[in-house]
Amino acid sequence: MPMLQVRFEGSGDGHVLDLDTAVKDGVLDGGAGVVVGWATEKLDLKTMIEELDLAEVPSVFICPISLEPMQDPVTLCTGQTYERSNILKWFNLGHFTCPTTMQELWDDSITPNKTLYHLISSWFSQKYLLMKKKSEDVQGRAVELIETLKKVKGQARVQALKELEEVVKNHSTARKTVVEEGGISVVSSLLGPFTSHAVGSEVISILVKLDLDSEARTNLMQPAKISVLVDTLNEGSMETKINCTRLIETLMEEKDFRSEIVSSHSLLVGLIRLVKDKKHRSGIFPGLSLLRTICLHNQVRNLMVTVGAVPQLVDLLPCLNPNCLELALFILDSLSTLPEGRLALKDCVNMIPNMVRLIMRVSETCTQYALSILWAVCKLAPEECASMAVDAGLAAKLLLVIQSGCNPGLKQRSAELLKLCSLNYTDTIFISKCKLTRTIQ
Repeated sequence: MPMLQVRFEGSGDGHVLDLDTAVKDGVLDGGAGVVVGWATEKLDLKTMIEELDLAEVPSVFICPISLEPMQDPVTLCTGQTYERSNILKWFNLGHFTCPTTMQELWDDSITPNKTLYHLISSWFSQKYLLMKKKSEDVQGRAVELIETLKKVKGQARVQALKELEEVVKNHSTARKTVVEEGGISVVSSLLGPFTSHAVGSEVISILVKLDLDSEARTNLMQPAKISVLVDTLNEGSMETKINCTRLIETLMEEKDFRSEIVSSHSLLVGLIRLVKDKKHRSGIFPGLSLLRTICLHNQVRNLMVTVGAVPQLVDLLPCLNPNCLELALFILDSLSTLPEGRLALKDCVNMIPNMVRLIMRVSETCTQYALSILWAVCKLAPEECASMAVDAGLAAKLLLVIQSGCNPGLKQRSAELLKLCSLNYTDTIFISKCKLTRTIQ
């Protein structure tokens, strides 16, 4: 077997690579030879390295200092090779040793390792050109599928949509091509009154992966298309339901979005079911995120109370992680601004204990929402709710907030709530309620 000898200039021994080892390590593709000459020189090595961003690169191409692929390898008198800029920084720090072996350098000159440079450049050129070819093939296939969708129906349409979804999921160039070739309009046109569940699910899965401009979002806000989204949210798989919530949330970013689009009993019920699904917890965050966005529209809040969002979310609180907790509490706090919302919160058996438990336990934001909700309910029924809150340990928690480093507004709200709670007790009894022992337990 012939030997590929890579002799480091400036070194007496040189480092010899067996050709089999080079092929095995991916330094050279077996049988393909090394890409040299004009093809390599035309491609900028830095650009190729950055665009490829490969996880696995042959170890001989890696600079021992930065652990990154070398773009300008140079060799020391010890035979070790480094990226030029890295070894110069090493010298500038006052080191006159080889970073790898820690040998004293008897010669501080550095020699460009042209052989290794050409090997690195050749290897990355092969990978880069292959990536570009695949990218062009993917872009061409995306265009073909868009044209196919204009003609086919039934199962052939579903199959074309499945393939297009796979292409846009795995290739950013395909997503860009679909947008530039008018693919969003073609795919969106498949949503309508007679859209099957199979087609609707695939269309939504594609659209949620694309950058939708204002025109595309406005087009998707047509009643017939929103109706398909809502139906799919209620009937689809967990992945499809999550796609629906994300697509609807994207539509709500449009400045001309109208709140009546989400004033749908079926949509809100579907979202509440999604966040309550204990078997598939991946839907909780996207579901709560969309409910939070919907809550920003005052006109929809009454409907949210009507469909039973308050007791459902209150019961869900103990099971939520911090991020989801903040979303759920924001929603409940928004609903507490309505008379109907406050009444619904008051009627929840576990609401007060759950809120008291969250104070000073998760985050300052959660504490702020919990206090705001408790204030709204205690103001509604001071005798009943304030007494219940004090029995749950609220007074001691409020004292903790007042003595903490929280923002002044939070301390002020705590002081007001503490005063409200004290109205039902004599001083002696209320002071006993403020002891921390029970709260800590």
